[in-house]
Amino acid sequence: MRIIDSHCHVYPQAIAAKAVKGVSDFYDGVGDFFDGLASTVREQWKKKGVDHAIIFSVATRRPQVESINNFIANTVRESDGFFTGLGAAHQDVEDMGTLVDSMIALGLKGVKMHLEMQLCAIDDPRLLPLYEACSGKLVVYLHTGDKRYDCSNPDRFRRVLKMFPKTTFVGAHFGGWSIWEEATRELHGFENLYVDSSSTFHWVEHIKVKNFIRSYGSDRVMFGSDFPMWDVEHEIRCMKELRLTDEEYENVFHRTAEKLFSIQQA
Repeated sequence: MRIIDSHCHVYPQAIAAKAVKGVSDFYDGVGDFFDGLASTVREQWKKKGVDHAIIFSVATRRPQVESINNFIANTVRESDGFFTGLGAAHQDVEDMGTLVDSMIALGLKGVKMHLEMQLCAIDDPRLLPLYEACSGKLVVYLHTGDKRYDCSNPDRFRRVLKMFPKTTFVGAHFGGWSIWEEATRELHGFENLYVDSSSTFHWVEHIKVKNFIRSYGSDRVMFGSDFPMWDVEHEIRCMKELRLTDEEYENVFHRTAEKLFSIQQA
């Protein structure tokens, strides 16, 4: 079965070690932690059964946005079709419409943000023009949920989903990292929402993960490893242990991502 890893953070060689350490520190060192390089995803993830990967990086400061987007676009171009890329955005970008147009020109298929790291709420007025500009053009892919913060938790996310019904959103970590059950209860049923499975199996019982998938619907769930945090081989094994139906596995492992990001089947 074809497998797409929908959630991979990658970094330039010069800053990869520092970036990975920053992520490790943010999550108190919990994770396997690979080197954060796109070459590692291409070489090791292929050997472990991954056929395609969606890559991105997060802008924690405004000046990083353009360099990240150029880096991701170049990495995609050099990948022989193995990668799909998402761009970065920041709440302090002055003209969100121009930013979206520039990402489209680079061939990027969406925009990825981690608002807890960006110190910004999901419903911050500065981000609303971005969501509007992405409508019908780019997928808005967000880290969502964190019981330590109140940036992207379900009450705020629901507000955004209702405000922008024509914008397609992805809520990583089943819509709410560390508050998975609350997020699934509050967010399932939104027509403009998809989720991924990343950074969940380490903390959540398999039967609950299976229930999350069926609550959202497998056609709204994507498989993701959260590289460089977790070994994709372990994540694939955990997903296969859920004993989903063949159709559910086809959706989660590749069809949902293919549909959302117009990824061609091999």
